Amino acid sequence: MNLEELRWFVVLAETEHVTDAAAELAVSQPTLSRALARFEREAGAPLFDRVHRRLRLNAYGEIMLEHARRSIAEMKSAGERIAALRDPDTGRVRLAFLHSLANWYVPEQLRRFRQSAPTMGFDLFQGPAHVITQRVLDGQSDIAITAPRPEAPGFAWRGLYVDQLCLAVPQGHRLATRAKVRLSAAAGEPFVALGEQAGLRQLTDQLLAEDGVHPDIVFEATEIPTVEGLVAAGFGVAVVPIPRDGGKSKTVHVPVSNAGAKREVGLVWDRDRRLSPPAKRFADFLSNDAPGA
Repeated sequence: MNLEELRWFVVLAETEHVTDAAAELAVSQPTLSRALARFEREAGAPLFDRVHRRLRLNAYGEIMLEHARRSIAEMKSAGERIAALRDPDTGRVRLAFLHSLANWYVPEQLRRFRQSAPTMGFDLFQGPAHVITQRVLDGQSDIAITAPRPEAPGFAWRGLYVDQLCLAVPQGHRLATRAKVRLSAAAGEPFVALGEQAGLRQLTDQLLAEDGVHPDIVFEATEIPTVEGLVAAGFGVAVVPIPRDGGKSKTVHVPVSNAGAKREVGLVWDRDRRLSPPAKRFADFLSNDAPGA
Protein backbone atom coordinates (compact mmCIF):
# COMPACT_ATOMS: atom_id res chain seq x y z
CA MET A 1 0.00 0.00 0.00
CA ASN A 2 1.22 3.49 -0.76
CA LEU A 3 0.74 6.38 1.67
CA GLU A 4 -2.37 7.68 -0.08
CA GLU A 5 -4.03 4.28 0.11
CA LEU A 6 -3.17 4.06 3.81
CA ARG A 7 -5.00 7.35 4.33
CA TRP A 8 -7.97 5.96 2.39
CA PHE A 9 -8.02 2.92 4.65
CA VAL A 10 -7.95 5.07 7.82
CA VAL A 11 -10.89 7.18 6.62
CA LEU A 12 -12.79 4.04 5.64
CA ALA A 13 -12.09 2.48 9.05
CA GLU A 14 -13.31 5.62 10.81
CA THR A 15 -16.51 6.01 8.77
CA GLU A 16 -17.19 2.28 8.22
CA HIS A 17 -19.15 3.22 5.12
CA VAL A 18 -17.82 3.14 1.53
CA THR A 19 -20.12 5.87 0.23
CA ASP A 20 -19.36 8.27 3.09
CA ALA A 21 -15.63 7.59 2.90
CA ALA A 22 -15.57 8.08 -0.87
CA ALA A 23 -17.34 11.42 -0.51
CA GLU A 24 -14.91 12.57 2.19
CA LEU A 25 -11.91 11.51 0.08
CA ALA A 26 -13.35 12.91 -3.16
CA VAL A 27 -12.86 9.61 -4.99
CA SER A 28 -15.41 7.41 -6.69
CA GLN A 29 -17.03 4.60 -4.75
CA PRO A 30 -15.81 1.91 -7.22
CA THR A 31 -12.26 3.25 -6.89
CA LEU A 32 -12.41 2.99 -3.12
CA SER A 33 -14.00 -0.46 -3.26
CA ARG A 34 -11.20 -1.72 -5.52
CA ALA A 35 -8.63 -0.22 -3.17
CA LEU A 36 -10.27 -2.01 -0.23
CA ALA A 37 -10.09 -5.28 -2.12
CA ARG A 38 -6.36 -4.68 -2.65
CA PHE A 39 -5.92 -3.85 1.07
CA GLU A 40 -7.51 -7.11 2.09
CA ARG A 41 -5.67 -9.13 -0.57
CA GLU A 42 -2.31 -7.75 0.58
CA ALA A 43 -3.25 -8.23 4.24
CA GLY A 44 -4.23 -11.83 3.58
CA ALA A 45 -7.43 -11.48 5.60
CA PRO A 46 -10.71 -9.55 5.53
CA LEU A 47 -10.35 -6.27 7.41
CA PHE A 48 -14.06 -5.56 7.77
CA ASP A 49 -17.20 -7.58 8.44
CA ARG A 50 -20.04 -6.74 6.07
CA VAL A 51 -23.27 -6.05 8.00
CA HIS A 52 -26.38 -4.76 6.23
CA ARG A 53 -24.48 -2.80 3.57
CA ARG A 54 -22.19 -1.30 6.19
CA LEU A 55 -18.68 -2.21 7.20
CA ARG A 56 -17.57 -3.14 10.71
CA LEU A 57 -13.85 -3.09 11.42
CA ASN A 58 -12.85 -6.55 12.70
CA ALA A 59 -9.85 -7.73 14.72
CA TYR A 60 -7.63 -7.90 11.61
CA GLY A 61 -8.73 -4.42 10.66
CA GLU A 62 -7.95 -3.06 14.13
CA ILE A 63 -4.36 -4.24 13.75
CA MET A 64 -4.11 -2.72 10.29
CA LEU A 65 -5.60 0.58 11.52
CA GLU A 66 -3.09 0.84 14.36
CA HIS A 67 -0.14 0.37 12.02
CA ALA A 68 -1.62 2.55 9.27
CA ARG A 69 -2.01 5.47 11.66
CA ARG A 70 1.52 4.92 12.93
CA SER A 71 2.92 4.83 9.38
CA ILE A 72 1.09 8.01 8.41
CA ALA A 73 2.32 9.74 11.57
CA GLU A 74 5.90 8.62 10.90
CA MET A 75 5.83 9.94 7.34
CA LYS A 76 4.32 13.22 8.52
CA SER A 77 7.00 13.41 11.19
CA ALA A 78 9.70 12.80 8.58
CA GLY A 79 8.44 15.66 6.44
CA GLU A 80 8.19 17.99 9.43
CA ARG A 81 11.68 17.08 10.65
CA ILE A 82 13.15 17.72 7.23
CA ALA A 83 11.41 21.09 7.09
CA ALA A 84 12.52 21.88 10.63
CA LEU A 85 16.12 21.05 9.85
CA ARG A 86 16.01 23.54 7.00
CA ASP A 87 14.54 26.29 9.20
CA PRO A 88 14.18 25.42 12.91
CA ASP A 89 12.52 28.74 13.71
CA THR A 90 9.46 27.98 11.60
CA GLY A 91 8.95 24.29 12.36
CA ARG A 92 6.13 22.75 14.37
CA VAL A 93 6.01 21.01 17.75
CA ARG A 94 3.43 18.27 18.32
CA LEU A 95 2.74 18.63 22.03
CA ALA A 96 0.49 16.43 24.17
CA PHE A 97 -0.34 17.29 27.77
CA LEU A 98 -2.51 16.29 30.72
CA HIS A 99 -6.00 17.69 31.19
CA SER A 100 -4.95 18.97 34.61
CA LEU A 101 -2.18 21.14 33.13
CA ALA A 102 -4.50 23.00 30.77
CA ASN A 103 -5.61 25.66 33.26
CA TRP A 104 -2.28 27.30 33.92
CA TYR A 105 1.00 25.54 33.17
CA VAL A 106 0.77 24.72 29.47
CA PRO A 107 -0.91 27.96 28.33
CA GLU A 108 1.56 30.04 30.35
CA GLN A 109 4.60 28.20 28.98
CA LEU A 110 3.31 28.47 25.42
CA ARG A 111 2.70 32.20 25.88
CA ARG A 112 6.21 32.77 27.21
CA PHE A 113 7.88 30.58 24.59
CA ARG A 114 6.12 32.27 21.70
CA GLN A 115 7.53 35.63 22.82
CA SER A 116 10.96 34.39 21.71
CA ALA A 117 9.77 32.14 18.87
CA PRO A 118 6.67 33.78 17.37
CA THR A 119 6.84 31.86 14.08
CA MET A 120 6.95 28.44 15.73
CA GLY A 121 3.80 26.36 15.29
CA PHE A 122 2.16 23.90 17.69
CA ASP A 123 -0.15 20.93 17.20
CA LEU A 124 -1.77 20.43 20.61
CA PHE A 125 -3.45 17.37 22.09
CA GLN A 126 -4.97 17.16 25.56
CA GLY A 127 -5.77 13.89 27.29
CA PRO A 128 -5.10 11.44 30.13
CA ALA A 129 -1.59 10.16 30.79
CA HIS A 130 -1.96 6.71 29.20
CA VAL A 131 -3.30 8.25 25.98
CA ILE A 132 -0.74 11.01 25.55
CA THR A 133 2.23 8.75 26.31
CA GLN A 134 0.98 6.22 23.76
CA ARG A 135 0.76 9.03 21.20
CA VAL A 136 4.45 9.68 21.77
CA LEU A 137 5.35 6.04 21.18
CA ASP A 138 3.10 5.93 18.10
CA GLY A 139 4.82 8.97 16.63
CA GLN A 140 1.69 11.15 16.76
CA SER A 141 3.21 13.59 19.28
CA ASP A 142 6.83 14.69 19.63
CA ILE A 143 6.73 15.26 23.38
CA ALA A 144 4.22 14.99 26.20
CA ILE A 145 3.95 16.75 29.54
CA THR A 146 2.66 14.15 31.96
CA ALA A 147 2.65 12.82 35.52
CA PRO A 148 3.79 10.68 37.13
CA ARG A 149 6.85 9.33 35.32
CA PRO A 150 5.76 6.47 33.02
CA GLU A 151 6.93 3.03 34.11
CA ALA A 152 6.82 1.59 30.59
CA PRO A 153 10.17 1.29 28.79
CA GLY A 154 10.99 3.34 25.74
CA PHE A 155 10.58 6.81 27.24
CA ALA A 156 13.15 9.48 27.92
CA TRP A 157 12.16 11.61 30.92
CA ARG A 158 13.00 15.10 32.14
CA GLY A 159 11.42 16.29 35.39
CA LEU A 160 9.90 19.77 35.34
CA TYR A 161 8.32 20.42 38.76
CA VAL A 162 6.57 18.71 41.66
CA ASP A 163 2.89 19.05 42.53
CA GLN A 164 1.96 18.73 46.20
CA LEU A 165 -1.29 16.85 46.76
CA CYS A 166 -4.18 17.95 48.90
CA LEU A 167 -7.56 16.71 50.04
CA ALA A 168 -10.31 18.69 48.33
CA VAL A 169 -13.38 18.97 50.57
CA PRO A 170 -16.61 20.98 50.37
CA GLN A 171 -16.83 24.25 52.23
CA GLY A 172 -17.97 23.64 55.80
CA HIS A 173 -16.66 20.05 55.80
CA ARG A 174 -15.36 18.70 59.13
CA LEU A 175 -11.77 18.65 57.71
CA ALA A 176 -11.94 22.06 56.01
CA THR A 177 -10.31 23.95 58.89
CA ARG A 178 -7.29 21.66 59.18
CA ALA A 179 -3.86 23.10 58.32
CA LYS A 180 -2.93 19.69 56.91
CA VAL A 181 -4.35 16.19 57.06
CA ARG A 182 -3.38 12.54 56.74
CA LEU A 183 -5.54 10.55 54.39
CA SER A 184 -6.47 8.23 57.24
CA ALA A 185 -8.62 11.09 58.55
CA ALA A 186 -10.82 10.71 55.45
CA ALA A 187 -11.65 7.06 56.16
CA GLY A 188 -15.36 6.52 55.70
CA GLU A 189 -15.79 9.52 53.41
CA PRO A 190 -17.18 9.06 49.90
CA PHE A 191 -14.52 9.79 47.28
CA VAL A 192 -14.67 11.32 43.82
CA ALA A 193 -11.73 10.19 41.70
CA LEU A 194 -10.31 9.96 38.22
CA GLY A 195 -10.58 6.71 36.26
CA GLU A 196 -8.36 3.79 37.21
CA GLN A 197 -5.94 4.34 34.30
CA ALA A 198 -5.13 7.90 35.39
CA GLY A 199 -1.71 8.35 36.98
CA LEU A 200 -3.13 10.53 39.76
CA ARG A 201 -5.73 7.85 40.56
CA GLN A 202 -3.05 5.18 40.85
CA LEU A 203 -0.99 7.39 43.15
CA THR A 204 -4.09 8.18 45.22
CA ASP A 205 -4.95 4.48 45.55
CA GLN A 206 -1.41 3.76 46.71
CA LEU A 207 -1.48 6.50 49.36
CA LEU A 208 -4.89 5.41 50.64
CA ALA A 209 -3.78 1.77 50.81
CA GLU A 210 -0.72 2.77 52.84
CA ASP A 211 -3.07 4.42 55.35
CA GLY A 212 -5.40 1.42 55.39
CA VAL A 213 -8.23 3.38 53.76
CA HIS A 214 -10.58 1.51 51.45
CA PRO A 215 -12.41 4.37 49.73
CA ASP A 216 -15.99 4.30 48.56
CA ILE A 217 -15.60 5.72 45.04
CA VAL A 218 -18.95 7.32 44.23
CA PHE A 219 -17.93 8.68 40.83
CA GLU A 220 -15.01 8.36 38.41
CA ALA A 221 -14.39 11.47 36.31
CA THR A 222 -12.17 12.07 33.30
CA GLU A 223 -10.88 15.51 34.32
CA ILE A 224 -9.89 17.20 37.57
CA PRO A 225 -12.28 20.18 37.10
CA THR A 226 -15.15 17.67 37.09
CA VAL A 227 -13.78 16.11 40.28
CA GLU A 228 -13.56 19.54 41.92
CA GLY A 229 -17.07 20.45 40.83
CA LEU A 230 -18.57 17.29 42.33
CA VAL A 231 -16.65 17.82 45.57
CA ALA A 232 -17.99 21.38 45.75
CA ALA A 233 -21.50 19.96 45.25
CA GLY A 234 -21.04 17.72 48.27
CA PHE A 235 -20.70 14.35 46.50
CA GLY A 236 -17.51 13.47 48.36
CA VAL A 237 -13.87 14.36 48.88
CA ALA A 238 -10.93 13.94 46.48
CA VAL A 239 -7.16 13.90 46.28
CA VAL A 240 -5.97 16.52 43.77
CA PRO A 241 -2.88 18.67 43.21
CA ILE A 242 -2.85 21.93 45.16
CA PRO A 243 -4.09 24.48 42.58
CA ARG A 244 -1.48 26.83 41.16
CA ASP A 245 -3.68 28.87 38.86
CA GLY A 246 -4.72 31.33 41.55
CA GLY A 247 -8.37 31.03 40.57
CA LYS A 248 -11.25 31.05 43.00
CA SER A 249 -12.45 27.61 43.98
CA LYS A 250 -15.64 26.47 45.66
CA THR A 251 -13.72 23.70 47.40
CA VAL A 252 -11.26 23.83 50.28
CA HIS A 253 -7.80 22.37 49.63
CA VAL A 254 -6.14 20.86 52.70
CA PRO A 255 -2.50 19.78 52.16
CA VAL A 256 -1.93 16.05 52.64
CA SER A 257 0.83 15.21 55.11
CA ASN A 258 1.43 11.62 53.99
CA ALA A 259 4.95 10.92 52.78
CA GLY A 260 4.84 10.63 49.03
CA ALA A 261 1.80 12.88 48.66
CA LYS A 262 3.20 14.56 45.58
CA ARG A 263 3.45 13.91 41.87
CA GLU A 264 6.33 14.84 39.61
CA VAL A 265 5.36 16.49 36.37
CA GLY A 266 7.79 15.97 33.55
CA LEU A 267 8.49 15.79 29.86
CA VAL A 268 8.62 12.50 27.95
CA TRP A 269 9.65 11.60 24.43
CA ASP A 270 10.52 8.44 22.53
CA ARG A 271 14.01 7.38 23.52
CA ASP A 272 14.59 5.86 20.09
CA ARG A 273 13.42 8.86 18.07
CA ARG A 274 15.56 11.99 17.85
CA LEU A 275 13.66 15.15 18.67
CA SER A 276 13.22 17.65 15.84
CA PRO A 277 15.03 20.97 16.41
CA PRO A 278 11.76 22.81 17.25
CA ALA A 279 10.71 20.11 19.73
CA LYS A 280 14.18 20.09 21.31
CA ARG A 281 14.15 23.88 21.53
CA PHE A 282 10.79 23.84 23.32
CA ALA A 283 11.86 20.96 25.60
CA ASP A 284 14.99 22.87 26.59
CA PHE A 285 12.89 25.98 27.24
CA LEU A 286 10.59 24.03 29.56
CA SER A 287 13.56 22.56 31.43
CA ASN A 288 15.20 25.93 31.93
CA ASP A 289 12.01 27.67 33.04
CA ALA A 290 10.40 25.00 35.22
CA PRO A 291 8.49 26.48 38.19
CA GLY A 292 9.72 25.78 41.67
CA ALA A 293 8.42 22.75 43.50
